[in-house]
Parts: sequence; C-alpha cells; structure tokens
Amino acid sequence: MSRIAFVNGEFVPHGEAYVHVEDRGYQFADGVYEVFEIKEGQIIDLEGHMTRLQYSLSELRIAMPMAQAALVVKMRQTVMRNYVKNGMIYLQVTRGVSPRNHVFPPAGVKSSIVLTAKSVSPMSKINLYKNGVAVISVPENRWARPDIKTIGLLPNCMAKQEAKEQGAFEAWFVDDDGMVVEGTSSNAWIINQDNEIITKNADGSILKGITRATILQQIKDQKLTIIERAFSLREAILAKEAFISSATTIVMPVVKIDNHLVAGGKVGAMAKKMLESFYHYAEKTDI
Repeated sequence: MSRIAFVNGEFVPHGEAYVHVEDRGYQFADGVYEVFEIKEGQIIDLEGHMTRLQYSLSELRIAMPMAQAALVVKMRQTVMRNYVKNGMIYLQVTRGVSPRNHVFPPAGVKSSIVLTAKSVSPMSKINLYKNGVAVISVPENRWARPDIKTIGLLPNCMAKQEAKEQGAFEAWFVDDDGMVVEGTSSNAWIINQDNEIITKNADGSILKGITRATILQQIKDQKLTIIERAFSLREAILAKEAFISSATTIVMPVVKIDNHLVAGGKVGAMAKKMLESFYHYAEKTDI
C-alpha cells in the first residue's frame, strides 16, 4: 500500500513528496514541527499540540499556512488516506520558498507545509515498557530557545546517535552545573525516595511537552507530590524510579543512566501506573 503525503495543498504519493531546493526549511532549518499520536483512530492531545504549534510559529514570526480548522481537516484526511488506526502524524511548517538570504523573505511569501502519517504497532515498544531503557548523559550544547519546537535538531541527532552507539535508547542533556535539562526528544522525570515526582520546570530551557502536561495533570488529580525543578544526574542515578515522556513514548521507564543502574535496573510501579492510566487523562479527538 503506497503512502500518501500532503505537501503545500496537494496530496501526493509519498515517494513523490518533494520540497523546493530553496525552501528555507531545507536551507536554514527555518521551520517548526509537531508529532501527534494516533490511538484507535483518535488524535491524542490535539488541542495542546495545536497551541504549541501556534506558539512556535509566533516566536519565529512564521505565518500559519492555513486556518487551524482547515489544517485539522487535512490532518484527518492524511490519516485516512494512509489507513492509520494506531500511529503518528508528522506536521512541518517552514517560512517558505525564497532565494537564499539570511534575512526573512519579502511579505507575501507563503509558508510551506508538509503532513505525513504512518502506522505504528501498539506492540512495537512492549518489551521496552516491560524492561525499561537506558539513557546516557551528554553536555548541553543546543541553542538558547529549546522551548520552540524547531526543525533545527542537529545537536539532538548527534546526541541520539551517540546514545545508539552506546546501546542506549535516549540521551539526556546535562548543563554546566550537572543538572539534567531534558532528552533529545523527551522530557526527563525522576521519583525520589520520598515518592516525590520531580521534573524540570518549563522555564524556557526545555520544550513544554504536551505529554508532560498531561502527566502533570494526572499526578495532580491523583494527589501525588509533584515538584517542578531541575535535578542533578546524581539524583537521577540514586532515584527510586526514572522515566521519560513524549508523544511517541508516553511514559517510558529508565533503568540505567550511563553505567549506573536505577533501582537495581528494575521498572518501578509508579511509571507502570502512569502509563496504564495516561489515556484516561489525555485529550482524544476522533479522526
């Protein structure tokens, strides 16, 4: 079955989904993106992702390519044309096509948009959820606006590749003070020995994860103790539990950090509980 992509107003075969050589996303990484989970034919946390998309575009002064309602229609059509029941939507918006120049294009240049969708089996990560994953630590070397979900991800890619080469699932960026910032494509969490759930505060130094926001609400509703602050790499290694969150991993237990086992390398009960109850809290929008 051939995949279908949406590119600048047209549905085209995935293999023919091209962008212009002078698209600013291609030449300058001048654009933003969002990833939406599809579960049982529903878009998870649609409103949160769309709000963040609007924020990222506004911060970079890129125009929304179409009205939000129309964009959601195109997203649904992309999902249906690809027969996705469980999987993901990738949405990318760039500043558009213009002769190469570091300054912004003149007024009237339209934003470019790409939508793709693909199926992902719900069972594809079952062993990772069961056994947990390893993360490594890497120095924080990204630009100063990680709160914008930009397509300029080279430092993230380099760190993720380093993690893969070391047999790990994710890499955590660590600042000059030894504090964990976030992962290459996820937010970082720990649970200390007092059962306090700790995650970095969204002070502009991390991406405001949409899954993170749902988990925070979940924790508050269950009357658990949540502390939004930075935590050190040592705190994480000595934690009762650790996990990461994102639209593609939801709540993924971390059992090893660098060469150190977390809680003896066993998946903790709290991470399991939050994963099991996540979809009771997440916003669901029918396709």
